[in-house]
Amino acid sequence: MSDERPFKGSGGSLRAQIYEDIRDRIHRGALGANDRLVDVEIAGNLGVSRMPVREALLQLTHEGYLVGTTRGFMLPTLTPTDVANIFEVRRCLEPRAAAHAARTLDTAGMERLAAALKDAEEAVATADAELLFQANVRFRRSWLEAVDNDRLASAIARFADHVQVVRLGTLTHQPTQAVVLAGMRRLYDAFANRDSMAAFDHMTTFIQHAEERFVALTKALESAGDEGRRPQG
Repeated sequence: MSDERPFKGSGGSLRAQIYEDIRDRIHRGALGANDRLVDVEIAGNLGVSRMPVREALLQLTHEGYLVGTTRGFMLPTLTPTDVANIFEVRRCLEPRAAAHAARTLDTAGMERLAAALKDAEEAVATADAELLFQANVRFRRSWLEAVDNDRLASAIARFADHVQVVRLGTLTHQPTQAVVLAGMRRLYDAFANRDSMAAFDHMTTFIQHAEERFVALTKALESAGDEGRRPQG
């Protein structure tokens, strides 16, 4: 890890801090598909013992954020079935949660949504995939904070994060950027109007479009890779 910061505390509190730090890096897309997290290296960089680091990594593995390998921990490689299952769970959870958020979002929450949407609009105008990625993450966090059911909000965040590793790659595709921005605008309008039914419907459509773009672009990238590996002449 290149951006570790010193942690204070011991035992469970230290493990929790390390867990949150690594999970936040996954949220932000700061971990690449080939990055490996080694407990001894992380502990040395942080100046802490190996045990709380390993416990944090094992918890993230149990929750599906990471997988263990013989050379450390890394982000999982998702199969088409994995992706389909993740989006199915999201379709079951997120529309209902968005409908709830439409009723409970306060002024501060709406201001955070507006700021994230503004950044998303700027990102699409300048074809800035990284900015759009971060704006999308902040937009989701903002409305999830209005969901009173902590377990539901945590489950939604976790399953959304499971496809985070390749989402940044798909957002470099400008037609996909336009689809994402349109979905964010519709959701924002539903939240602003306190329209639970519209929030439910728009979130359902948003997830459906996300899956379609995700699958289509993943196949395109795989095809491009196959072409590159094909013998020439």
